[in-house]
Amino acid sequence: MGLYFSHASSLDHDTGAHPENGSRLRAIEAALDEAGWPGLERVEAPAATREQLARVHVPEHIDAIERFAASGGGMLDVDTIGSEGSFEAALHAAGGPVNAAERLLAGEDRFAFCALRPPGHHAEAARAMGFCLFNNIAVASAHAIEAAGAERVLVLDWDIHHGNGTEAIFARSDEVVYASIHQWPLYPGTGPVDYVGVGAGEGHTVNLPVPPGSDSETFLSLVQHVVVPIAREFRPGLVAISAGYDAHRDDPLADCAVDTEGYGHMAATMRALASELDVPVLVCLEGGYDPAALAASVVATVRALGSDAEAPQALRERAAPFVDRHRAHWPVLVAA
Repeated sequence: MGLYFSHASSLDHDTGAHPENGSRLRAIEAALDEAGWPGLERVEAPAATREQLARVHVPEHIDAIERFAASGGGMLDVDTIGSEGSFEAALHAAGGPVNAAERLLAGEDRFAFCALRPPGHHAEAARAMGFCLFNNIAVASAHAIEAAGAERVLVLDWDIHHGNGTEAIFARSDEVVYASIHQWPLYPGTGPVDYVGVGAGEGHTVNLPVPPGSDSETFLSLVQHVVVPIAREFRPGLVAISAGYDAHRDDPLADCAVDTEGYGHMAATMRALASELDVPVLVCLEGGYDPAALAASVVATVRALGSDAEAPQALRERAAPFVDRHRAHWPVLVAA
């Protein structure tokens, strides 16, 4: 069984005709209805506390988002919009993953999928941006380490856009490995392969920028031949996934060519890794702006996480340039 976290406030984050809007969640839940909610228990996401948010966000940022919503919302920047309901929605979007991490680490279930909005991976410690208000996966990862018994967390971010916020929050930490597969160049312009973190966190940022047109084989190769070997060496207590689905070939906001089956294969690979390490998997929804592609890919992800089916082996050659770049910090990586 797996847990599916949602909350009605996600639809009160009113963004109008913005690409990140409530129709995304409605499409996901309609597809899960049709699929019979495979292996899922539905859970209402609680709100995050200020203490939980403050592990990764400065208090001034939390207060600013609350004031912004209380004043009726509007445009935070050219990309990021909010409404009167956005603060409450953002509290639950962060609180769901926090509660999921607690339940998973207590041994209740093998995985959780948090279908909440606004998304989070662009939000920095003191800045909302890129459709994101609070960094949901960062809040949950920090809580897992500081309050739920995980010594280390692996975050795999397969959203097509680099998660600049997650990277910046954990850049100096050796308790989190942040691995991101993202299109390059593309918004927000961060995530070059040669940025690996700083100080104690050096080597714990693993950027895997790919060119436009990159397909399922490339993404799966990077997961299998870069992320998995690093995770085996790092031995996290929790595997977390920033699951954006905007690398899908049908997505209107980017130019990669991952198909629905490819997301299932990546999820199956991470489920097998987590099983090998005897740790759970936490998934947080990020992007994905073609409703049909998004919904089908989420169903594929959930099915893969709830089964024991193996993913096919991807070509090692696709990962070779990144293996060469990251082997200095992770000698466990094997060249093609």
